[in-house]
Formats: sequence, structure tokens, C-alpha cells
Amino acid sequence: MIIHGKLIATDVRALIKAGVITLGGNRKLKIYGKLNCPSGKRMLKQNRVFFSNVYEAKHFGFRPCGHCMKQEYKTWKQNNELI
Repeated sequence: MIIHGKLIATDVRALIKAGVITLGGNRKLKIYGKLNCPSGKRMLKQNRVFFSNVYEAKHFGFRPCGHCMKQEYKTWKQNNELI
């Protein structure tokens, strides 16, 4: 997990271009999603974190975004309602 507040804009772009960052998340809400998600773009920089893959996001206890990852969110919700 990479915290956005600790990076400068050029570093973020370079990590995205290199494929190190593929997903973004909100560390307060524990939600992750695609980098182009409108909901994710509205979050505050100090709450934004980045992940290299879904497994990393899940490892840190994040759930999929209901806007940009509808199918993954639906699966997550069904699995958590059973518990």
C-alpha cells in the first residue's frame, strides 16, 4: 500500500505508467477501485492510497467500489451477507 500524501504528482504518474499502481483506495472508508473512478477522484488526497493489485487491497482489508467494480462489489456483498 502506497499513501498518496507521501508522493509528489510526478512520482504518482511514473508509478502508474510503470504498472506499480493499478488501483486506488480510500483508507478511511476501506474501499478500493479503478484509478479512473469518478468516486475515487473526489476523495481527499490525505485519504487516498494506492495498490498494485486486488490481492494487496484485500490483504489490507479493503472492499471493492460499488461504482466502478460493480460485479466484484456484488460478489463481496453476497459473501459478507452470509456471515
